[in-house]
Amino acid sequence: MKFLPVLLSLCLAACSALPTPAERTRLADDLAAGRHWVPRDIQAGSFLLRAYLPDRPTPSDELTIYLEGDGLAWINSTQPAADPTPRDPLALRLAIAQPGGPVAYLARPCQHVGTDTADCRQSYWTDGRFAPEVVAATNHAIERIKRDFSARRLTLVGYSGGGAVAALVAARRHDVVRLVTVAGNLDHQAWSRQHRLTPLAASLNPADVAGSLKHVAHWHLVGGRDTNITPEQTRSFLARGGLPQSAMQVVEHFDHRCCWVEAWPRLWQTARP
Repeated sequence: MKFLPVLLSLCLAACSALPTPAERTRLADDLAAGRHWVPRDIQAGSFLLRAYLPDRPTPSDELTIYLEGDGLAWINSTQPAADPTPRDPLALRLAIAQPGGPVAYLARPCQHVGTDTADCRQSYWTDGRFAPEVVAATNHAIERIKRDFSARRLTLVGYSGGGAVAALVAARRHDVVRLVTVAGNLDHQAWSRQHRLTPLAASLNPADVAGSLKHVAHWHLVGGRDTNITPEQTRSFLARGGLPQSAMQVVEHFDHRCCWVEAWPRLWQTARP
Protein backbone atom coordinates (compact mmCIF):
# COMPACT_ATOMS: atom_id res chain seq x y z
CA MET A 1 0.00 0.00 0.00
CA LYS A 2 1.07 3.50 -0.68
CA PHE A 3 0.60 5.88 2.24
CA LEU A 4 1.69 9.50 2.46
CA PRO A 5 2.64 11.61 5.48
CA VAL A 6 -1.01 12.40 6.18
CA LEU A 7 -1.35 8.90 7.62
CA LEU A 8 2.11 8.92 9.13
CA SER A 9 1.08 11.89 11.24
CA LEU A 10 -1.73 9.81 12.70
CA CYS A 11 0.60 6.95 13.55
CA LEU A 12 3.65 8.70 15.01
CA ALA A 13 2.29 8.56 18.53
CA ALA A 14 1.98 4.80 18.23
CA CYS A 15 5.68 4.37 17.56
CA SER A 16 6.76 4.87 21.15
CA ALA A 17 5.38 3.68 24.47
CA LEU A 18 2.23 2.25 22.92
CA PRO A 19 -0.27 1.34 25.66
CA THR A 20 -1.61 -2.20 25.53
CA PRO A 21 -5.21 -2.77 24.40
CA ALA A 22 -6.13 -3.45 28.03
CA GLU A 23 -4.59 -0.14 29.10
CA ARG A 24 -6.42 1.70 26.34
CA THR A 25 -9.71 0.13 27.38
CA ARG A 26 -9.02 0.96 31.02
CA LEU A 27 -8.74 4.63 30.01
CA ALA A 28 -12.15 4.46 28.32
CA ASP A 29 -13.64 2.68 31.34
CA ASP A 30 -12.29 5.37 33.65
CA LEU A 31 -13.57 8.20 31.45
CA ALA A 32 -17.03 6.64 31.30
CA ALA A 33 -17.09 5.96 35.03
CA GLY A 34 -16.54 9.66 35.63
CA ARG A 35 -20.01 10.23 34.17
CA HIS A 36 -21.41 7.16 35.97
CA TRP A 37 -21.62 5.22 32.74
CA VAL A 38 -21.00 1.49 32.45
CA PRO A 39 -19.59 -0.62 29.61
CA ARG A 40 -21.99 -2.79 27.67
CA ASP A 41 -21.01 -5.24 24.95
CA ILE A 42 -23.65 -5.71 22.26
CA GLN A 43 -23.68 -8.72 19.95
CA ALA A 44 -24.42 -7.37 16.49
CA GLY A 45 -24.11 -9.84 13.67
CA SER A 46 -20.66 -11.39 13.88
CA PHE A 47 -19.32 -8.41 15.86
CA LEU A 48 -19.24 -7.56 19.53
CA LEU A 49 -19.56 -3.78 19.89
CA ARG A 50 -18.64 -1.88 23.03
CA ALA A 51 -21.04 0.80 24.23
CA TYR A 52 -20.87 3.11 27.22
CA LEU A 53 -24.13 4.39 28.66
CA PRO A 54 -25.86 4.99 32.00
CA ASP A 55 -26.52 1.87 34.04
CA ARG A 56 -30.19 2.86 34.17
CA PRO A 57 -30.95 5.01 31.13
CA THR A 58 -33.58 7.69 31.63
CA PRO A 59 -36.37 7.34 29.05
CA SER A 60 -36.37 10.20 26.56
CA ASP A 61 -37.94 10.97 23.20
CA GLU A 62 -34.60 12.01 21.70
CA LEU A 63 -31.19 10.43 22.19
CA THR A 64 -27.71 11.41 21.00
CA ILE A 65 -25.30 8.59 20.15
CA TYR A 66 -21.61 9.25 19.51
CA LEU A 67 -19.62 6.98 17.17
CA GLU A 68 -15.88 6.60 17.64
CA GLY A 69 -13.21 7.27 15.02
CA ASP A 70 -11.00 4.69 13.33
CA GLY A 71 -8.86 4.26 16.44
CA LEU A 72 -5.36 2.82 16.20
CA ALA A 73 -5.71 1.48 12.68
CA TRP A 74 -2.02 1.60 11.73
CA ILE A 75 1.25 1.27 13.65
CA ASN A 76 3.16 2.85 10.79
CA SER A 77 2.61 3.55 7.10
CA THR A 78 2.72 -0.14 6.12
CA GLN A 79 1.81 -2.10 9.26
CA PRO A 80 -1.79 -2.36 10.46
CA ALA A 81 -2.29 -2.43 14.20
CA ALA A 82 -3.09 -5.77 15.81
CA ASP A 83 -5.90 -4.13 17.80
CA PRO A 84 -7.70 -0.92 16.73
CA THR A 85 -8.70 0.21 20.23
CA PRO A 86 -7.99 3.97 20.28
CA ARG A 87 -5.20 5.34 22.41
CA ASP A 88 -7.47 8.19 23.44
CA PRO A 89 -11.18 7.88 22.52
CA LEU A 90 -12.00 11.38 21.35
CA ALA A 91 -15.63 10.61 20.55
CA LEU A 92 -16.11 9.31 24.08
CA ARG A 93 -14.65 12.53 25.44
CA LEU A 94 -17.07 14.49 23.23
CA ALA A 95 -19.99 12.45 24.54
CA ILE A 96 -18.93 13.10 28.12
CA ALA A 97 -18.56 16.82 27.37
CA GLN A 98 -22.06 17.19 25.92
CA PRO A 99 -23.85 19.73 28.12
CA GLY A 100 -27.12 18.00 28.86
CA GLY A 101 -29.54 15.61 27.25
CA PRO A 102 -29.49 11.79 27.14
CA VAL A 103 -26.28 10.50 25.59
CA ALA A 104 -24.68 7.15 24.75
CA TYR A 105 -21.43 6.13 23.06
CA LEU A 106 -20.65 3.33 20.63
CA ALA A 107 -17.19 2.13 19.68
CA ARG A 108 -16.29 0.71 16.29
CA PRO A 109 -15.91 -3.02 15.59
CA CYS A 110 -13.03 -4.69 17.45
CA GLN A 111 -12.34 -1.70 19.70
CA HIS A 112 -12.20 -2.49 23.44
CA VAL A 113 -13.49 -6.07 23.08
CA GLY A 114 -10.35 -7.98 22.11
CA THR A 115 -9.66 -9.12 18.58
CA ASP A 116 -10.03 -12.77 19.59
CA THR A 117 -13.66 -12.39 20.74
CA ALA A 118 -15.29 -11.24 17.52
CA ASP A 119 -14.97 -11.23 13.76
CA CYS A 120 -11.89 -9.03 13.83
CA ARG A 121 -10.04 -9.31 10.56
CA GLN A 122 -7.64 -6.43 9.99
CA SER A 123 -9.72 -5.39 7.00
CA TYR A 124 -12.32 -4.05 9.43
CA TRP A 125 -10.03 -1.24 10.49
CA THR A 126 -8.18 -0.80 7.18
CA ASP A 127 -9.78 -1.04 3.72
CA GLY A 128 -13.08 -2.45 5.03
CA ARG A 129 -13.61 -0.05 7.92
CA PHE A 130 -16.93 1.05 6.36
CA ALA A 131 -17.90 -2.36 4.96
CA PRO A 132 -21.61 -3.25 4.61
CA GLU A 133 -21.45 -5.68 7.53
CA VAL A 134 -19.83 -3.00 9.72
CA VAL A 135 -22.63 -0.57 8.94
CA ALA A 136 -25.28 -3.25 9.53
CA ALA A 137 -23.78 -4.22 12.89
CA THR A 138 -23.57 -0.59 13.99
CA ASN A 139 -27.16 -0.04 12.95
CA HIS A 140 -28.23 -3.06 15.01
CA ALA A 141 -26.35 -1.85 18.08
CA ILE A 142 -27.87 1.62 17.73
CA GLU A 143 -31.33 0.06 17.68
CA ARG A 144 -30.56 -1.80 20.91
CA ILE A 145 -29.35 1.38 22.61
CA LYS A 146 -32.36 3.32 21.34
CA ARG A 147 -34.69 0.78 22.97
CA ASP A 148 -32.80 1.09 26.26
CA PHE A 149 -33.70 4.79 26.33
CA SER A 150 -37.21 4.31 24.88
CA ALA A 151 -36.20 6.97 22.36
CA ARG A 152 -38.09 7.85 19.20
CA ARG A 153 -35.61 10.21 17.54
CA LEU A 154 -31.84 10.05 17.19
CA THR A 155 -28.99 12.47 16.74
CA LEU A 156 -25.87 10.69 15.49
CA VAL A 157 -22.48 12.31 16.12
CA GLY A 158 -19.48 10.77 14.38
CA TYR A 159 -15.84 11.64 14.84
CA SER A 160 -13.42 11.08 11.93
CA GLY A 161 -14.26 7.68 10.41
CA GLY A 162 -17.17 7.50 12.81
CA GLY A 163 -18.70 10.29 10.77
CA ALA A 164 -18.72 8.02 7.74
CA VAL A 165 -20.42 5.24 9.69
CA ALA A 166 -22.94 7.69 11.15
CA ALA A 167 -23.90 8.92 7.67
CA LEU A 168 -24.18 5.40 6.29
CA VAL A 169 -26.35 4.31 9.21
CA ALA A 170 -28.53 7.44 8.98
CA ALA A 171 -29.25 6.61 5.34
CA ARG A 172 -30.79 3.30 6.48
CA ARG A 173 -33.02 4.74 9.18
CA HIS A 174 -36.07 6.99 9.41
CA ASP A 175 -35.62 8.08 13.02
CA VAL A 176 -32.39 10.08 12.63
CA VAL A 177 -33.27 13.76 12.81
CA ARG A 178 -29.76 15.21 13.00
CA LEU A 179 -26.37 14.13 11.63
CA VAL A 180 -23.34 15.79 13.22
CA THR A 181 -19.76 15.03 12.21
CA VAL A 182 -16.50 16.23 13.69
CA ALA A 183 -13.58 15.96 11.25
CA GLY A 184 -15.72 13.34 9.53
CA ASN A 185 -14.57 11.34 6.52
CA LEU A 186 -17.69 11.83 4.42
CA ASP A 187 -16.21 10.98 1.02
CA HIS A 188 -13.39 8.50 1.39
CA GLN A 189 -12.90 8.30 -2.37
CA ALA A 190 -12.19 12.04 -2.49
CA TRP A 191 -10.02 11.59 0.63
CA SER A 192 -8.00 8.83 -1.04
CA ARG A 193 -7.54 10.87 -4.20
CA GLN A 194 -6.54 14.01 -2.33
CA HIS A 195 -3.89 12.21 -0.29
CA ARG A 196 -2.93 9.71 -3.02
CA LEU A 197 -3.80 6.75 -0.83
CA THR A 198 -4.88 3.25 -1.70
CA PRO A 199 -8.69 3.35 -1.99
CA LEU A 200 -10.82 1.73 0.71
CA ALA A 201 -12.04 -0.86 -1.77
CA ALA A 202 -14.07 -2.93 0.70
CA SER A 203 -15.92 0.07 2.15
CA LEU A 204 -19.16 1.82 1.39
CA ASN A 205 -18.79 5.54 0.63
CA PRO A 206 -21.04 8.02 2.48
CA ALA A 207 -21.07 10.35 -0.53
CA ASP A 208 -22.94 7.67 -2.48
CA VAL A 209 -25.91 7.90 -0.08
CA ALA A 210 -25.80 11.65 0.60
CA GLY A 211 -28.84 12.22 -1.60
CA SER A 212 -30.98 10.08 0.71
CA LEU A 213 -30.17 12.30 3.70
CA LYS A 214 -32.04 15.43 2.66
CA HIS A 215 -34.63 14.86 5.39
CA VAL A 216 -31.93 15.03 8.09
CA ALA A 217 -30.54 18.20 9.68
CA HIS A 218 -26.79 18.39 8.96
CA TRP A 219 -23.91 19.96 10.87
CA HIS A 220 -20.41 19.05 9.71
CA LEU A 221 -17.43 20.52 11.57
CA VAL A 222 -13.98 20.66 9.97
CA GLY A 223 -10.82 21.99 11.56
CA GLY A 224 -9.12 24.83 9.74
CA ARG A 225 -5.73 23.25 10.46
CA ASP A 226 -6.77 19.65 9.81
CA THR A 227 -4.51 18.20 7.12
CA ASN A 228 -6.24 14.81 7.19
CA ILE A 229 -9.92 15.69 6.75
CA THR A 230 -10.14 18.92 4.78
CA PRO A 231 -13.13 21.01 3.67
CA GLU A 232 -12.84 19.62 0.13
CA GLN A 233 -14.06 16.17 1.23
CA THR A 234 -17.05 17.58 3.08
CA ARG A 235 -17.91 19.86 0.16
CA SER A 236 -17.85 16.81 -2.11
CA PHE A 237 -20.28 14.95 0.17
CA LEU A 238 -22.67 17.90 0.33
CA ALA A 239 -22.50 18.50 -3.42
CA ARG A 240 -23.14 14.84 -4.20
CA GLY A 241 -26.25 14.91 -2.05
CA GLY A 242 -27.58 18.26 -3.20
CA LEU A 243 -27.20 19.46 0.38
CA PRO A 244 -26.47 23.09 1.34
CA GLN A 245 -22.81 23.98 1.70
CA SER A 246 -23.83 26.00 4.76
CA ALA A 247 -24.11 22.68 6.62
CA MET A 248 -20.30 22.72 6.88
CA GLN A 249 -18.58 24.85 9.49
CA VAL A 250 -14.82 25.34 9.35
CA VAL A 251 -13.46 26.00 12.84
CA GLU A 252 -10.25 27.98 12.57
CA HIS A 253 -7.17 26.90 14.57
CA PHE A 254 -8.58 23.38 15.17
CA ASP A 255 -6.91 20.31 13.67
CA HIS A 256 -7.93 16.65 13.57
CA ARG A 257 -7.86 16.32 17.38
CA CYS A 258 -7.34 19.76 18.86
CA CYS A 259 -9.39 21.41 20.30
CA TRP A 260 -12.74 19.74 19.88
CA VAL A 261 -13.24 18.35 23.37
CA GLU A 262 -12.40 21.59 25.16
CA ALA A 263 -14.74 23.58 22.93
CA TRP A 264 -17.51 21.02 22.69
CA PRO A 265 -19.88 22.39 25.35
CA ARG A 266 -19.86 25.77 23.59
CA LEU A 267 -20.04 24.31 20.09
CA TRP A 268 -22.84 21.93 20.99
CA GLN A 269 -25.10 24.75 22.06
CA THR A 270 -24.98 26.12 18.52
CA ALA A 271 -26.08 22.75 17.12
CA ARG A 272 -29.39 22.74 18.93
CA PRO A 273 -32.47 23.77 16.92
